[in-house]
Amino acid sequence: MDMSVDGMNNSVYEVDTESAPLGDENPYGNAFYAKSTLLSTESEAQRLIEPAKARYWKIVNPSVHNRMGYPVSYKLVHGENSPPFAHPEASVTKRAGYMTKHLWVTPYDPEERFPAGEYPNQNPGGDGLPKWTQANESVENTDVVVWYTFGHTHIPRAEDWPVMPTAYIGFTLKPANFFDLNPANDVPPSPAKHKCHYAIKLNSVGCK
Repeated sequence: MDMSVDGMNNSVYEVDTESAPLGDENPYGNAFYAKSTLLSTESEAQRLIEPAKARYWKIVNPSVHNRMGYPVSYKLVHGENSPPFAHPEASVTKRAGYMTKHLWVTPYDPEERFPAGEYPNQNPGGDGLPKWTQANESVENTDVVVWYTFGHTHIPRAEDWPVMPTAYIGFTLKPANFFDLNPANDVPPSPAKHKCHYAIKLNSVGCK
């Protein structure tokens, strides 16, 4: 994804949720907070999901702020995912080295189009993202491309025969302080809702 969050120059942060230590500010032990870490270079931005930390990543424009003073951003929230289980020496792992990390961030380059390189089936391995990121370029406050890798680990079961049911997989991009408030607040209700509200006020029945 060639990100452009309210402008071309963006930065990517990794956000982990951590428990606050017990003490005067957390006497009941139920406090927690989000810790943001800037991923400033290509090597730093090769990351894995971490469900135990409720990890997500946010793409931020540090130069633009919303009404509350937060830099505008969108966050990438993973869905079902797992690491690959092929051996590191397997041909598929060598040719698709990008799948060993869930997140990669690179500066935009029109020549870098495919995460496994141009010709993965004829390549012994190492092309694409693993090769491009060897230069360890800066990805801070620049035109960034965010590469998110996600896959479904399929362990066959009896219910998959003779036709496997649908498996859902994906991710979500959510605005995170991009707006000043909920952008749906000023959406007018439909005429049906007007009628429904009116019927309820009159203690009527049959509201649809």
